[in-house]
Amino acid sequence: MISITVNGKQAVPESAATVLAFLEEHTINPDHVVVELNKTIVKREYYETTPLTDGDTVEILRFVGGG
Repeated sequence: MISITVNGKQAVPESAATVLAFLEEHTINPDHVVVELNKTIVKREYYETTPLTDGDTVEILRFVGGG
């Protein structure tokens, strides 16, 4: 079991071994967010292959429209 920090809060992913798996586990549409892993933006095409490891810091930013 790993422990990561997501948007400033501790999280223990159930089965999320990758960024994409974590997003799916939390029903987050990967097309509507930007993911920063350990202060580096992860390109969307790498979500499926980018692993999450113990101690990682993840920031998930959602696009918000308005005007």
